[in-house]
Amino acid sequence: MSLHVFLVRHGESVWHDENRYAGVTDIDLSEHGRAQAARLASWAGRADLTAVWSSPLRRCRQTAEGSAARAGLPLMVEPRLRELDFGIAEGMTRAEMRERLPAVLKAFEADPVGSHFPEGEDPVAVGERYADFLAGLRAGHREGRVLVVAHSTAIRLALCRLLGLPLRDYRGVFPHLANCALNELILHDGTPSLLALNQHVTPGVPE
Repeated sequence: MSLHVFLVRHGESVWHDENRYAGVTDIDLSEHGRAQAARLASWAGRADLTAVWSSPLRRCRQTAEGSAARAGLPLMVEPRLRELDFGIAEGMTRAEMRERLPAVLKAFEADPVGSHFPEGEDPVAVGERYADFLAGLRAGHREGRVLVVAHSTAIRLALCRLLGLPLRDYRGVFPHLANCALNELILHDGTPSLLALNQHVTPGVPE
């Protein structure tokens, strides 16, 4: 038996245009992000989902609510799905960091795990809590199709952790996760499999 998990980055947030680091800061979706969430909900209504889960942060819940409603399922909110806390870099742009924290940024770019932002969460811990959540999901849903709406950095760390890739390479191996695109993971006995990455949903077209 196999469990298909669709790990989806939330819709575009109000910090997107300025490209600010949004970790644990609880911000809303932009209008474009709400449109992306609506397209995801259209897909969810025909995707034969068996569960919908979300990070507790607003940008994820606002993305997932429509999908849960269209799928006729309750929205399950899980604290372990929150984003990485970026510490002193929280809320800053890359340009601001180059100006104010040049040494910190240089170290982060060389090794974003071993030299993660001061006062922030250890990325290793993020990979572990996502892996713990997914192990519990596998135990509770031996088969089916589950939508999980979460965050870019945390999802990339989780994928590296589950696929046996070095965590420090998460930014290079997975340079970008598109908002509201499908990243399909198959959980079964043995090694997890990545079936799709950044698969955009098209309203009215079966996936």
